[in-house]
Amino acid sequence: MNAPEWLKPGAYGAVIGAIFVGVVGFTWGGWVTDGTANDRAMELSDNDVVAAMVPVCLDLARRDPARAAQLENIRAASTFQRRNALIDAGWATMPGSDTPNRDIAEACLAALDVDGSPERLDRAVDEG
Repeated sequence: MNAPEWLKPGAYGAVIGAIFVGVVGFTWGGWVTDGTANDRAMELSDNDVVAAMVPVCLDLARRDPARAAQLENIRAASTFQRRNALIDAGWATMPGSDTPNRDIAEACLAALDVDGSPERLDRAVDEG
């Protein structure tokens, strides 16, 4: 079987062009694989759940009868241990769950603003 002369350079051009388009698409074009898209979607949904649960954490803090003592424990803890102190207070354990959520604890801690003045801290907890 005799192939036309132009077929071989045309096939090479098509293969090289496809490789070039793939490289450009994935590096600069914003293309992602299915796994990367799934990972990004899961991360975004986790962030949305954490943001939605922060008011629940603040409400748990506001309703806690030992709120003042818990806030002092959190404030007295080192910066690296404050999240664990908030978890120990029980404010990061959402209703219906048996275990605390560390991401919610971190976001709740930021919302409480424990480094701020005591007046701001009480207002943040009271207002939710």
